[in-house]
Amino acid sequence: MKQIQSVTLRSGVTIGKGHPCFIVAEIGNNHQGEYDIAQRMIDEAAAAGVQGVKFQKRDNEALLTREGRAAPYTGPNSFGPTYGEHRNALELSIEQMRQLKEYSESKGLVFFASAWDEPSLEQIVGLNVELLKISSAELVNVPLVRKYAATGIPIILSTGMSGLEDIDVAMAEIRNFHDNVILLHCNSTYPCPEEQIGLPVMEALIERYDVPVGYSGHEKGIGPSVGAAALNACVVERHFTLDKTLKGTDHQASLEPQELASMVTMIREVEKAIQVKGKVVFPDEQAASKKLRKCIVFSRELPAGHVLTEADLTTRCPRVGVSPVHWDEVLGAVLNRSVKHEEPVQWDTLRLTEVEVAGAVSS
Repeated sequence: MKQIQSVTLRSGVTIGKGHPCFIVAEIGNNHQGEYDIAQRMIDEAAAAGVQGVKFQKRDNEALLTREGRAAPYTGPNSFGPTYGEHRNALELSIEQMRQLKEYSESKGLVFFASAWDEPSLEQIVGLNVELLKISSAELVNVPLVRKYAATGIPIILSTGMSGLEDIDVAMAEIRNFHDNVILLHCNSTYPCPEEQIGLPVMEALIERYDVPVGYSGHEKGIGPSVGAAALNACVVERHFTLDKTLKGTDHQASLEPQELASMVTMIREVEKAIQVKGKVVFPDEQAASKKLRKCIVFSRELPAGHVLTEADLTTRCPRVGVSPVHWDEVLGAVLNRSVKHEEPVQWDTLRLTEVEVAGAVSS
């Protein structure tokens, strides 16, 4: 199996090992079907520091049966008396999506979308996008996954609601066409309890599929998403809203602008914090150690020729003499000269005993 470390998009953005986490604001349908709201959400997402914005596109006649479209939908989150009318009210036209793509790219953002049916996929591909997203719901839709893969466009595949057997099938379909695929670990509960998130699953997906792996989070807070970055998630995607109190089922599990900005800041801090892989004592630490760490000092005045015992020594700040790490080496040494109370021990003040000299020579 070919190992894919990263995926590079047409714009030059690279997603994967050794590159900054690709942070995505999932706008979805939280624009409430309003172009102006969608544009404002792009502004806020860009200001928060994300790299990508994701939308959703549905052709409800291709998505739902006639019965499904006609089903009553009259709850507090309804945008229409039937489910079909509700879903239609939340849709943007493909021309509006085209304008939003251009607007996103003018802000330096990668625009992409998840298409929930074949007509929507054709429309999104017609926008000349550089990235596609297969939603968790569509992962098992083999004919649609196959059409996604046949476009040749890099794919992010979300894995909520799916066991490994389902993911195996979808990955095999995509790999029949290309290897430019990124997996997202995901739990599709809205909102997802923290104890059900399972961030270590990301490592299992990397080992099984040898592709870049990220995280799509539906938790209420931001801690697990930042934790995913600490575990080297190459993508972190979070649902985004301007206001959690807006009508709709998705808003409560979404991040508001300030929360999104905080998450981005924390992820970038974490990325810096995991750059050093080995234990290093940095120059600033070395300077601090001279002030904060102790050295061995004489606990009383002593004459030249004295053999040092524990009663002759103690430790004090600052570290201007021999470190206490050498305590056992100093014990038993002979003074070359007389010393004062609390005078720091220096190596040139000491000489080894004959036994120590013999031991040093033999070693």
